[in-house]
Order: sequence, then structure tokens, then C-alpha cells
Amino acid sequence: MRPLTQDVMRSKGFCELNDGNQIEVNGTLIFFCGKMGAGKSTQSKKIAIDRNAVLISEDEWLESLYPGLISTFDDYLKFSEKLKPLVTSHIQNILRTGTNVVMDFPANTVSQRKWFKTIFSKINAPHELIYLNISDEICLKQIAKRSIEQPERASFDTEEVFNHVTGFFEEPGLDEGFNIQRIERSV
Repeated sequence: MRPLTQDVMRSKGFCELNDGNQIEVNGTLIFFCGKMGAGKSTQSKKIAIDRNAVLISEDEWLESLYPGLISTFDDYLKFSEKLKPLVTSHIQNILRTGTNVVMDFPANTVSQRKWFKTIFSKINAPHELIYLNISDEICLKQIAKRSIEQPERASFDTEEVFNHVTGFFEEPGLDEGFNIQRIERSV
């Protein structure tokens, strides 16, 4: 059997060490923490382009798999939970190819972040948690703008829903063991 060329090895998620041995290299999992309206979706699209990564959007998957069934926050929680087992194995398979993955899924609670940790730690993939620490005022302005630009979200993108969802928000702590990049914005 011929040894793999460097280009083929990289495309398959491998790299060659100086001693000629080959090791598997997984792609990086990139995910976000930030309050509703902080700009997680906007940042995820930008970073996916910048990093030549696969973007996986929870909103897109939920709308495709459960069209018209999510009208309340409780509906969202129910269907989001159903989605996780399928998404977990799918993302791990992509990461194993050496491809970076950007997840536009919230990592806004300790419990949600534990799920992300199971995705990358099981396959020893590198990760980045991007924490968008954006003021409530900016988030609410962005939500108001989004509800105009995307009228189908107007019933969900409200100050009332923002306040309800923010009640569950938990800032990521260093003790959770993530590689955290912070982005700060306030008025």
C-alpha cells in the first residue's frame, strides 16, 4: 500500500508528524453563548465563511423537521431536545473528516453547554465557545429590527419572550473547562 500524500491526508483529517507517523486531526467545533438577540446567528454565518466551516443552524433544522409545530417557548424546548441525538452523531462525523463545524445552537445554560462538551470530547476534537456578552439594550434593539426583517418571527421576537428566556441564561464560567472567546458590546 502506498503512503498517503500530505494533501490526501489533510483532506481525510490526518497529518504527518516529523517522524513519519500519522495522527488523526479532527475539525474544530465552534459554538456560541449569548442572550436572545446578541447576534449568535449573524456571528455564526460570518465565522463559517471565515473558517471555511460547515454551518449547522438549529432554526433551519427545526423548521425543516417540524414545520409549523413551534409556536411557544415550550414547543421549542421539546423539539430542540428531540433534535439533539441526530445532530450529535452528524456533527461528530463531520468533525472526524477534519472539517470545522460552526453550530448556530444556543450554549446559554450549563446544561446546554454540557451537551456541546459531549459532542467534541467523545472524539477529542478541539473547540471554541464564543461568548457574546452583549447588553440587554442592544439585544432588544436587534430583536426589534429582526422582527421587522423577519415577520414570521414577530410573535416570538418580543421583549416579553426576551425577558422570559433571559431568566434561564447562565454566563459561562472558566470552571466549565471551555476555550472561551469573549466578544463584548454595550451602549
